[in-house]
Amino acid sequence: MKIISQISQQLTGIVTISLSLSLCLCLCLTSLSLSAATELRIGLSGEVTSLDPHHLASQPNLTVARHVFESLVDVDTQNRLIPGLALSWRAIDPHTWEFKLRKGVAFHDGSPFTAQDAEFSLQRPLQLKSPSGGFAAYVRAIASIRIIDTHTLQIKTKSPYGALPEDLNSILIVSKKHAVNANTDDFDSGRAMVGTGPYQFVRYQRGDRLELSRFLGWWGNPPAHDKVTLRIVPSDPSRTAGLLAAELDMIEHVPSADIKKLSKNNQLKVIQATSWRTILLHLDQYRSPSPYITDLNGSLLSKNPLQDKRVRQALSLAINRLAITERIMEGLGMPAINFVSPPSFGYQTILKPETFDPSAAKQLLTEAGYPNGFQLTLSGPNNRYINDDQILQAVAQFWTRVGVRTTVEALPMSTLLNKVRKEETTITLLGWGSFAADLSIRSLIATTNSEKGYGAWNWGRYSNSKVDQLMTTALSTIDRTKREALAREASILAIQDVAIIPLHHQVVSWGMRSGLSYTPRTDEFTLAQHVSIR
Repeated sequence: MKIISQISQQLTGIVTISLSLSLCLCLCLTSLSLSAATELRIGLSGEVTSLDPHHLASQPNLTVARHVFESLVDVDTQNRLIPGLALSWRAIDPHTWEFKLRKGVAFHDGSPFTAQDAEFSLQRPLQLKSPSGGFAAYVRAIASIRIIDTHTLQIKTKSPYGALPEDLNSILIVSKKHAVNANTDDFDSGRAMVGTGPYQFVRYQRGDRLELSRFLGWWGNPPAHDKVTLRIVPSDPSRTAGLLAAELDMIEHVPSADIKKLSKNNQLKVIQATSWRTILLHLDQYRSPSPYITDLNGSLLSKNPLQDKRVRQALSLAINRLAITERIMEGLGMPAINFVSPPSFGYQTILKPETFDPSAAKQLLTEAGYPNGFQLTLSGPNNRYINDDQILQAVAQFWTRVGVRTTVEALPMSTLLNKVRKEETTITLLGWGSFAADLSIRSLIATTNSEKGYGAWNWGRYSNSKVDQLMTTALSTIDRTKREALAREASILAIQDVAIIPLHHQVVSWGMRSGLSYTPRTDEFTLAQHVSIR
């Protein structure tokens, strides 16, 4: 019995050691797994000009800001409105909207989010010294804001206005305590970077990266990663190389030439969605002569040919959109004629992209009095949209073939924006995404009016009173069915007048480690809080 007892004790000891080793091994593996999962490194494609969420309404700026700040009204992956910091909203009457705010929400410094912070944030875009970044348009309709209690706001609009919930998605909520006298430097340094979002500011290195840490007090479901580094990598090859070298875990806007290569790598994957972004061309239509349009000998033309609808039609007909989407975009685009992409409110299905017809283009140029053509410069970014510099070159070749000799000026986006502000461009490429056709018209095509917030991105200064009237009526309509019909009518009129030249709607792509999961977003945002671990 003694021998059996000793053997039993030895076996028990072996089992105990084995269990301990197994448990230790499991804990180690779990620890390694968690350690690997705590940091996420994302390669962003666009230049970030400021961390101030009310400075410039550009996608790169908003991408980084939406990790730290939140809006009253949020959107899902298909651009449908969902609750954000506001749990609900309703139109009390045609002039009044009521928003019920979420309770129990804290800022990163621990202070509670209240209606005062929301009121301050909605007023701030108009109080900035130079409110020219596009955010003013989203709050121009507001006449007054009334705080009912700490978590209830009533917003009165200057006239009936049905698009207020969409507009408020674009206004991120800042802490009144930290932002009341803050400027862009205060945000870039982190002093005013206090939001309610899932991540909080750690460090910002301009032109390189933004480092964030998970906010443990966030009201939503905890994100999967403790630390996030948003790397600013405008160079397409560099983003791909970073992913392949495991220096980045995820990249946005995968270069079309690299999609097949990444898709074949079993450690990586690529996901895609049709974007809300339309790539388009603005044409100088507000001055005559146009200072950068000349005859073939280089002499300034006495009259601006772009003010003639026939010339604008000719330029549109001369572009082979199908060739651009198939060859240059390699499938990452679909030919466009609408100002908004198919998922958006007010997309007009009866409109079809213009047929490539260089002969008709030449005939229209002749009818307009330019049988020999003329010269101009086509400007655009070379670091913002998918294959943007190649698109510029292709369009220039199409135009040159019909007699409009075109020189390309491809610039970093920040440089291009400065030239646009100085009115130093003639035809300019821009990408634009919007919830709705009437909102897109308000920003891109409406007659420029800083008091009303119209035409903030109307680089060509197009103006059509009938389009303005239809757009204004649409936006003032609370009934969404009637509003959409008016928005479509305005779109058709502007498109027929060649207010701008739509080229294509982007198909947006993300590349990432195979162990990560992300639902592709129509709005193109790359948000670390929605990246999960499979």
